[in-house]
Amino acid sequence: MANDTQLDAALDLMRRLPPQRIDQSLMDLVDLVPGLCEELLSSIDQPLKVARDPLVGKEYLLCDYNRDGDSYRSPWSNKYDPPLEDGALPTDRLRKLEEEANLVFEQYRQLYYEGGVSSVYLWELPGNGFAGVVLIKKGGDNSGKIQGSWDSIHVIEVQERSSGKNAHYKLTSTVMLWLKTKFPDSGTISLGGSLMRQFEQDMVVSDINPHIVNIGKMVEEAENKIKAHLSEIYFSKTLDVVNGLRSQTGIMDDKKKAQHLKALEEAITNRSKHTTQADS
Repeated sequence: MANDTQLDAALDLMRRLPPQRIDQSLMDLVDLVPGLCEELLSSIDQPLKVARDPLVGKEYLLCDYNRDGDSYRSPWSNKYDPPLEDGALPTDRLRKLEEEANLVFEQYRQLYYEGGVSSVYLWELPGNGFAGVVLIKKGGDNSGKIQGSWDSIHVIEVQERSSGKNAHYKLTSTVMLWLKTKFPDSGTISLGGSLMRQFEQDMVVSDINPHIVNIGKMVEEAENKIKAHLSEIYFSKTLDVVNGLRSQTGIMDDKKKAQHLKALEEAITNRSKHTTQADS
């Protein structure tokens, strides 16, 4: 019971810490409560890291789903780096689907994010089904004035029906966003946070609507909903706070307004006195 309470408190704390410092915050938390190391590492999503496939020269993303020991599998060459002889590999059927999914989501990323890195990994599930993860990472413009990162992790579980004509999809989407701007007029502004949502849906599977199309639709809808929530929660709230702290008018305008109000108040007071004297 004590461990459950500590774990809930630790996860609640991590949700409130800046996403750009998750790695350091997680290390500090593990040092503080070593007994929760395994639970924390498996429960907390960390910002995605980028590696380059030496065989094809393309970048890919690192996560627990393409890791085996200290090596990571590239979705482009299906090889581990550092090389691993007995590393886990998808079946031929899933590998073909994985290759197609990486090409599709590479185009999706270019259209929606105009850059960044994406990776898709698939693996077998017990029974009639498989699972996968769609990863997308987009960094800032490296200008020095705008820094930030968008990391989206979409874990999908697919349970294929015995008929083969439809399937049940369960999607768990997590987005980590942080943004930092630094301009002479506004100074330094930093905001960040994470959001997780789950979606489930039964969809038809056919040559016209294969698994990749169905998964793509769910990921697209999930990201649009999460973007709307992030815009409302973070950007709208931040704008309200800024407007509450900073006056839209200058200091001289505020002084003139105060003087006009004082003069109006004195005029009303004098008029009231004259009216009272006249009535007497």
